[in-house]
Amino acid sequence: MNLYVGNLDYGITDEDLREVFQEYGEVTAVKVIIDRETKRSKGFAFVEMANNDEGQKAINELNGALLEDRPLRVNEAREREERPRNFGGGGGGGFKQRDGRFNRDDRPKRFDRD
Repeated sequence: MNLYVGNLDYGITDEDLREVFQEYGEVTAVKVIIDRETKRSKGFAFVEMANNDEGQKAINELNGALLEDRPLRVNEAREREERPRNFGGGGGGGFKQRDGRFNRDDRPKRFDRD
């Protein structure tokens, strides 16, 4: 069972979490999520337990429990949602190709000048 663990202190490591969760069963993987730019914890992690019963026991016992004076948020992890890939941010601006049907001279004139 894959568990989401949130509201972590930024100093918590993979090994710290492994020690906590091993009390509830076999832990097969632990991954504290790290920000690529700052190289600092994002405050959440994923813990994989060997079976569902042990995972559910860990959820029941640890959700709301204090770790480093912070209440943990522990629940079953959801599948990652597919997000559209946006490689330029925001959009807007930039070059817009014309289709050739519009010419500046075709626009109605607001004022006629003689």
